[in-house]
Amino acid sequence: MCGIVGYVGKDNAKNVVVDGLKRLEYRGYDSAGLALIVNGEIKVFKKVGKIREFEIELNRLNVYSNVGIGHTRWATHGKPTFDNAHPHLSCDGKIALVHNGIIENYAQLKEEFFKKGHKFKSQTDTEVVVHLIEEELRSSRDFFEAFLRAVNRLKGSFALCAITTHEPDRLFCARKDSPLVVGLGEDESFVASDVPAFLSYTNRAVFLDDGEVAVVGRDGAVFYDFSGTEVKKEEVRIPWSLAQAEKGGYKHFMIKEIYEQPRAVSDTISGNMAWFKGDVPLEGIDPTSFERIQIVACGTSFHAGLIAKFFFENFSQILTEVDYASEYRYRNPVVNGKTLVIAITQSGETADTLAAMRLARKKGAKLLAVCNVIGSTATREADTVIYTYAGPEISVASTKAFTTQLTALYMLSLWLGRENGVLKEEEVNARFSQLMEVPSKIEYFLGREKKEGNVKNIALEFYRSKDALYLGRHVNYPIALEGALKLKEISYIHAEGYPSGEMKHGPIALIDESVPVIFIATKGSVYEKVVSNMEEVKARKGKIIALLNPSSPEVERISDFKIEVPEVDEFLSPIVNVVPLQLFAYYIADFLGYDVDQPRNLAKSVTVE
Repeated sequence: MCGIVGYVGKDNAKNVVVDGLKRLEYRGYDSAGLALIVNGEIKVFKKVGKIREFEIELNRLNVYSNVGIGHTRWATHGKPTFDNAHPHLSCDGKIALVHNGIIENYAQLKEEFFKKGHKFKSQTDTEVVVHLIEEELRSSRDFFEAFLRAVNRLKGSFALCAITTHEPDRLFCARKDSPLVVGLGEDESFVASDVPAFLSYTNRAVFLDDGEVAVVGRDGAVFYDFSGTEVKKEEVRIPWSLAQAEKGGYKHFMIKEIYEQPRAVSDTISGNMAWFKGDVPLEGIDPTSFERIQIVACGTSFHAGLIAKFFFENFSQILTEVDYASEYRYRNPVVNGKTLVIAITQSGETADTLAAMRLARKKGAKLLAVCNVIGSTATREADTVIYTYAGPEISVASTKAFTTQLTALYMLSLWLGRENGVLKEEEVNARFSQLMEVPSKIEYFLGREKKEGNVKNIALEFYRSKDALYLGRHVNYPIALEGALKLKEISYIHAEGYPSGEMKHGPIALIDESVPVIFIATKGSVYEKVVSNMEEVKARKGKIIALLNPSSPEVERISDFKIEVPEVDEFLSPIVNVVPLQLFAYYIADFLGYDVDQPRNLAKSVTVE
């Protein structure tokens, strides 16, 4: 989950690398560090804490170099301390290295090298790698050969980037189960964990696959497999602009990304129109061949999967199961060639989701990835990909990725239903027309909220609460889960999400005058049932915040606070209903003074198990 940046080129590497680290801080922010080759020596600079503090210190230094590597850390082995911050140096000071991932055999290697006289300064698993390269270099004069031999001794997951005074105009990189991408510019090259790190310089990228290494110079890069055989790679043009990755005047990325959702949902619809309309095939997917769908995902993407189960079973009549990827990979799922496994992942690099995909592949399933990041591992390993076109999502708390995932999955369910004969063309067209109206419905709500501040005012009433309960039914029960997750993630308030029909089986014991109860009470097949659940809460003096549609007198009568959202078809309502819950969590966290984009203990892309 850490962020790696490397640079070799015509500019000052200090500035380029720090700029890249700032754009990757969502991947980790416990500490930051930088290594530069200056006058034939490696200079290392580190600091515990946020990158902005690190940058202030660096700005005081008059240092220039054309090559450097940097790192922003999310701690795994070892606490956030100066010594544990990356980059790490070899004993002779001639090699510096940064790492994302976990080295599983570091303890054995550390003991081996300690006996050979190596000195260790940190408690990290990473430091052993730089000593391993140093040790391999003793029996080889070629740094690339030593680097390759070292990589082949490592067990676990890793993205590595090293510099050395032996070859001061090169970056040496390797990847196994952790993302790494090379950016190609004019007389300069970049290495990073994610493309926003170099997007202000170039949109030309080459993604490393598992088991590959790269030697990167200012004139380009050469790629090899772990055996040392050169491999040819395809260059990808990244369609995102730098402006999409900037705050654009908003206080936080999260609020910016919430307000980007009308555009993002619209882009997802238009970006997937060709296969939906049948103009091009959805490669690798025969809709008549599947008896079952299995969805694997983590976090917010898992909640999208729970809602997609309603889509697929209702519109496609295909039995659908939803699993946490972290659990799926450790059980023995019943999978065969008639199973379609759908992996939902914003980044395409989530370690558990990738492992679940690989398990399903071994068992003969077809793989479809619903993903936002072009060229990511999930998109390369799947049989086919549906992109969400959300643009870069920087805030750790996912917002527009979720609504675009729901949009893509809804389209897929209609497509499957039409192709396997469950839905007639007229119903598909009618439901698709309803989907086309969703972006304007979200935009209307957000425009009114920006003007009136209703959600913000309700958040001001409850930001001191210690607990919260979110309740919904049918297709909106996962929205209750997602609303609670958002509040927990960024405000650190204990929150529970439940199907409201399950309230009497335990959660009702939590209700008293101090606990806000957020009901998703929009119109649909279970509207009356939800109203009955609200009555039960009201009888116990619970404070009710209701999401409701216009002209809902039953809900209005019971509620203490009301958030009105535009009415849409029940199956599309989660895409609209989640937006005020995102805003509610955002404002509460902001009122509490927390760092909304970088909540404690979390990172954007969970690339370690």
